[in-house]
Amino acid sequence: YSALSDLIVPISQILTLISMASVNFSSMICYSILGPFFPDEAVKKGASQTVIGLIFGCYAVCNLIGSLILGKYIVQIGAKFMLVTGLFVSSGCTILFGLLNRVPAGPAFISLCFVVRSVDAVGFAAAMTSSFAMTAKIFPNNVATVLGSLEIFTGLGLILGPPVGGWFYQSFGYEVPFMLLGCFLLIMVPFNIYVLPKIDADPSKDSFIRLLTKVKIVLICYVIFTLSAGLGFLDATLSLYAINTFGLSTGYVGLIMLGLSLPYCLASPLIGYFTDKYPATRSWFMVTGGAATALGFCLLGPVPFLHIPSQLWLLIIMLGVIGFSLGMTAIPTFPEIITCAYEQGYEEGLSTLGMVSGLFGAVWSLGMFYGPVVGGLITQHLSFEWAAAVQGGLAFFAVSISLFSMYSMKIAEGFVLPNTLRTAVQL
Repeated sequence: YSALSDLIVPISQILTLISMASVNFSSMICYSILGPFFPDEAVKKGASQTVIGLIFGCYAVCNLIGSLILGKYIVQIGAKFMLVTGLFVSSGCTILFGLLNRVPAGPAFISLCFVVRSVDAVGFAAAMTSSFAMTAKIFPNNVATVLGSLEIFTGLGLILGPPVGGWFYQSFGYEVPFMLLGCFLLIMVPFNIYVLPKIDADPSKDSFIRLLTKVKIVLICYVIFTLSAGLGFLDATLSLYAINTFGLSTGYVGLIMLGLSLPYCLASPLIGYFTDKYPATRSWFMVTGGAATALGFCLLGPVPFLHIPSQLWLLIIMLGVIGFSLGMTAIPTFPEIITCAYEQGYEEGLSTLGMVSGLFGAVWSLGMFYGPVVGGLITQHLSFEWAAAVQGGLAFFAVSISLFSMYSMKIAEGFVLPNTLRTAVQL
C-alpha cells in the first residue's frame, strides 16, 4: 500500500505537467500565429500601423485587467474551473477571429478585431493565471525548474506559430490557421477536465497593493515589463519590417522568428534548474540577461547613429541573442516574487500564488500593450530602427536600476554593529 501511494503522487504530478504543457503550448501558438500575416492582412482591410499596434495592445490591456481580478479571486472561482473556462473561451475566439476576413474593410473589420481580441485576452488571462498558480502550488520546491521546463512548450508554441501560420496562410488562406488551432484548443478542454487535480484553499485578506510596497518586487515588475514590451513590439512590427526591407514572403518571416523563440525554448529549462539550485544567482541572471537584451535591440535595426547597414544575417543573430537573454531574465522573476511575498508575511497557499501569478500576468500585459502601441507609433513616425533602440533603452535602464539596488543592499548589509555596541542597543 505504501509503495502504491508513493507512485500515485508522481503520476498525478506527471499528468499535471502534461496538462500545463498543453495549456502553454496551445495558448502561445494561438497568440504567435498572428505575427507573419495579420499585420499585412489588416493593412489591406484599411488599418494603419498605429491601429495594428492598438489591436495587439488591446489584447494586453484586457489581459492585464483579467489577470488582476482573476488572480485575486482564484480561490473563490476555483483554479481548475478558471483554467478550463479560459481555454474554452480562447478556442471560440480563435475560431471567430478566423472569420473576420469576411467582414467588410474599414471600421467594421477594425471594431470586430478589437472585440474578439479583448474577449480572447480574458480567456487567456484565466488559463495562464491559474496555470502559474497551480504549478507553484503543486511544485513548491522546484518552481523555477518546472516553469523553465514548461517554457519549452511555450517556446514550441512561439516557434511553430509563425511558420505554421505563415505556411497555412499562403497555402489555404486566412481562415484555415485559426480554424485548426481553435479546434485544437477545444480538444484541450475535456483533456484538462479529466487530468487536472482539484485544489481547495481558503481565501486570503492580503492585496496586490501590499505586494508593491516592497521595492524589490517593483523592480522585478519593471524588468518583466521591459521583456514583454520588447516581445509585443516585435509581434506588431517585425513582419512588416522584414517584408519591406528584405523582400521576404510571410513564410520566410515565420522562419526568421525561429531565431527569437528557439534560443528561449532551449535556455529556459537550464536556467530554471540552475536558479532553483542556486537561488542567489537569480538577480545576476536578470541583470546579465537584461544587458544582453539591450544590446540585441540596439543592433536589431541597427540603431541609426551607429551607421551600420541593415543586414538579414545580423537581424537573425540579434533575434537569437534577444531570445536567449529573455530566458535568462524572465525565468527567475516569478519564483523571486514568490520569495519576496513570503518575506512580506503572505501566507503560503493558493491565494498568495494566485495574486503573484495575477501580478506577473498584469505587468506582462502592460508591457505587451506598451510595446505594440508605442513601438507602432515610433515605427510609423520615425523608423523601425529607432523603435528597436527605444526598447533597448528600456532594458538598459532596468539593468541600471537593478545594479544600483543590488549595490545599495550590499552596502546596507555591510554596516554591521560592533559586538559591544550591539549589546548596548539590545539592552
